[in-house]
Amino acid sequence: MSQVIALADRQAPDASRMPHQGHVIRHFTPNWFASTMGTGILSVALAQFPAHPVLFQIGEALWLFNMVLFSTYTALYVARWALYPDEAARIFHHSVVSMFFGCVPMGLATIINGFLIYGIPHIGNTAVAIATTLWWIDVALSLVCGIAIPFIMFTRQSHSIERMTAVWLLPIVACEVASVSGGLLLPHIADMNMQLTVLFTTWLLWACSVPLAMSVLVVLFLRMVVHKLPHVSMASSSWLALGPVGTGSLSLLLMYQNGPAVLAANGFGSVAAAVGGASLLGGVLLWGYGIWWMAIAVMATLRYTREGIPFNIGWWGYTFPLGVYAVATLRFATILPITAISTFGVLLVTALAVIWLFVAALTVRGALNRSLFVSPCLTAE
Repeated sequence: MSQVIALADRQAPDASRMPHQGHVIRHFTPNWFASTMGTGILSVALAQFPAHPVLFQIGEALWLFNMVLFSTYTALYVARWALYPDEAARIFHHSVVSMFFGCVPMGLATIINGFLIYGIPHIGNTAVAIATTLWWIDVALSLVCGIAIPFIMFTRQSHSIERMTAVWLLPIVACEVASVSGGLLLPHIADMNMQLTVLFTTWLLWACSVPLAMSVLVVLFLRMVVHKLPHVSMASSSWLALGPVGTGSLSLLLMYQNGPAVLAANGFGSVAAAVGGASLLGGVLLWGYGIWWMAIAVMATLRYTREGIPFNIGWWGYTFPLGVYAVATLRFATILPITAISTFGVLLVTALAVIWLFVAALTVRGALNRSLFVSPCLTAE
């Protein structure tokens, strides 16, 4: 670990030697919201062990910290648009940084999940009301990202298969992350008609994300066969492919657990069992598909370590995909009580916690010396 930190120190840009880099507001980008995704999914993962109250308390503390983090990032990014609107607008022409807009609704989704997990024991129905309001906001943001950013890719940006990485998935996957939050919200909604509306919306979000993400994974496979692994600076993107697979699986597993009751209560009992069965089968198949992408991500990371991986804010990409797959695994274990699955889930959460501690420590170092505040849109200056 000390060798990696030393390498990060050597390769991190020196803000004092570059006139504008290191300016916190001017160089603040949506990439930072990836840290709220990683922190949020760890807080959710730690709540999956009800027999261990200490883990629950740590997860609750992380959720509270994540709200502060998300609020701070939002204020900084709004300030950038207010103070440097022309420079901020350049992001729409950048083929990589613009993808990270998807991190904003995904980071918010983890906070919504926290209200349903940690907030209800403290403030009851108020937590549900807050989560519901934030969820609809998250739905809107996710749909905007999932539609607008790809359209900008089609019309304003320059892309090629050779330069493609899994960051293409970020704006697309936001919708299915919101669908997971909708699935968690379902049993807490009292009004049956509203339950049906939320259920339909979660299906819509899943449909707007998972099929498209699977298509991107096909192209990504071809890109890696023809052009090999991306540059070492994009090493963490190797894990992003696991994100839509794990999130899509988790959403379907929640539909299996919470969807049939909503359908039956609204007069669709004749199809409730079929919908539940299809959701379970789809969730299991996607979860199994994730094993392949996880194996590829592990092997790619080991290959990258030979060259030395320079630290950047993108390292948070190691956390959320692994975390959401871990939560899907633990959710799967509650449905099929197979010891091997639950043990695998525990190992994944343990790995997530270790990676989070490591990346968080390097992020704090980079934030304090301001070396991480570098907007690629302005580096030409």
